[in-house]
Amino acid sequence: MLQQQLELTPRQRQFFDYLRNRIQGSEGAPSLREAAEELGISHTAVASLLHTLQEKGVIRRDGRYSRKIILQGKELNEKKPSGRNIPIIGRVAAGLPMYAQQEWAGSVLVDESVFRGEHLFALRVQGDSMKNVGILDGDIAVCEPRQFAANGEIVVALINSEEATVKRFFYLGDRIELRPENNNYPVMTYGLGEVLIQGKVIGIQRGPEQMATL
Repeated sequence: MLQQQLELTPRQRQFFDYLRNRIQGSEGAPSLREAAEELGISHTAVASLLHTLQEKGVIRRDGRYSRKIILQGKELNEKKPSGRNIPIIGRVAAGLPMYAQQEWAGSVLVDESVFRGEHLFALRVQGDSMKNVGILDGDIAVCEPRQFAANGEIVVALINSEEATVKRFFYLGDRIELRPENNNYPVMTYGLGEVLIQGKVIGIQRGPEQMATL
């Protein structure tokens, strides 16, 4: 049973550690609303994570709607989280460009065996212009810092030092094209001095457990 307890995904581990810190601290176990607000996820995602942790035997609840949560398993409680935390730096548009926001907006736990680069950062995506490559509204894009790009790469581009967007990059000699992956959006064309590459998108995380590399 203990072996089954330890088999958590990085996202489940992150959520368990959040619960442990709350319960062992002065705040106590969170409500669904509190957990959703503090983690930046939906009430449904919180409920799903609670159910999964209970099914795996790492927490126990008195009832389905009870706020009381009991942590199970000494070894699990002492085990350090696997993976690595990457800072989420504001939001970026996958649609029409939006104003670049540099505020820190929490962090996301990713599998360090998959995402090994240094100084990685993440952005929360708004819009659906890249949906044909599986980048959807609300996704978290994991990015490798870059100031250059090869044709066809999916990048985070800063336009005129103000607007940030996620698009496919193409250098065409006298201009730069940022191409969407959704026929409802136009190709955007800019002069060479109007676009600064901020990073290459190397992976996407969606919901509490789903992660994919690009």
